[in-house]
Parts: sequence; structure tokens; C-alpha cells
Amino acid sequence: MIPLRDSNPSGRFPIVTVALISLCTLVFLYEASLGRQIQYFVSAFGLVPGRVTYGLQSGEIDFFTASQPFLTSMFLHGGWLHLLGNMWFLWIFGDNVEDVLGSFRFVLFYLLTGLAAGLAHYLLQPTSAVPTVGASGAIAGVLAGYAILFPGAKVTTLVPLGFFIQLMELPALVMIGLWFAIQIGSGLLTLGWNGGGVAWWAHVGGFVAGVAFVKILQPRRVMA
Repeated sequence: MIPLRDSNPSGRFPIVTVALISLCTLVFLYEASLGRQIQYFVSAFGLVPGRVTYGLQSGEIDFFTASQPFLTSMFLHGGWLHLLGNMWFLWIFGDNVEDVLGSFRFVLFYLLTGLAAGLAHYLLQPTSAVPTVGASGAIAGVLAGYAILFPGAKVTTLVPLGFFIQLMELPALVMIGLWFAIQIGSGLLTLGWNGGGVAWWAHVGGFVAGVAFVKILQPRRVMA
């Protein structure tokens, strides 16, 4: 499913959402400029679960060093389609979540859900030697936040139906709920697989964290 737009205008300019999109784009442009050196860059700053596990068990790295790729991997992407897909979802849904949480809380929310996504992926594939990159886990958290805050907002969505693609206007809770169900189903099919591909459980972990953190970080209304 591909969301095209929502019917929920933001009340202010989404400065953090735009900044995150700009940062991820700039990092990807730098990646693209590296040529053959890109594999070393991704290996160094992507999340490689097996390296973290070995480093902690052997004592070669401390907890702080081991935690760094959980953060840096959130700003790397594996290709133009990977980048554009993630940034499009962030653009559609991030502005409204930022509008409710405020700039500082939204930054904190984004980072916490992204870290939770990386942790979920690590716990399920602790020996994987494949670098994991992408903002998908954090954006899954944003989707969860949007579904909690604006369950009835309409989202115009391209939905594949067999050999055809249908344009539908779905409630956010339905569209995002279907998206989450796909992540769960796909994740179950890959349990025990340590090879490459989509980090489905990172999406699931980010989404679950988003449900929790949006409630924790949402400002309380002051009653007069």
C-alpha cells in the first residue's frame, strides 16, 4: 500500500520532519559519492548484530560503543527507492505527529522508536552478519503515533488488488493497521533467517514502541 496524502493539515510548519528528511537525504548523497568505499561505510555505521554480540561477549567493545550503530544506522539507506519510500511516509505522517508532540518531543519520540526498532531486530537476529540500515523502524513508530492520535483521519491510498491497483480513501487506523499486519506476517515468515532482506521485526518493534511513547510524550492538556 502506498499512501498519497492525508486529510489532516498540520497547524504549523513541520521543521523537525523537514530536517530529518533533509539529513537522511544528505547522508545518502554522501553514501552515493563513496563509490566502492560504500561497503566499508555501511559496515562501520550500519547495525551488524553479530558484531555487537561478539564485541560485547569478548569485551572488545563497551556498551556505549555497542549502542552507537543503533543510532547511526537510522540515517543510512540502501538505495534511492529505500530512501524515497521512507521519506515519503515520514512526510505524509510526520508533520501531524510533530504538531501534537511539539518539536523537542517529536525528536525524542523519533529517536526512541528508532532505537527500539534496532533493538527488536538485534534480539531476534543477534548473530546476523548483515548490516541493517534505514529509518523504517523510526517511521513505523511515527505511523503508530499517527494511528493513535488521528485514527479517523482519511488517507488516500493506492491499494494493490490482484493485477489491479485501486485508489481508496481509508481511515488512518485501517490503512496503518493493514500495514502493521503485513509487517507481522512477513516477520513470521522470516523467523530464523539471518540473511539479508527487509528487517520486518525492526518495523514491528518501532511500531510497538510508537504506541507506547506517543502516549507517554503527548503533552497533557491544562484544564482552566
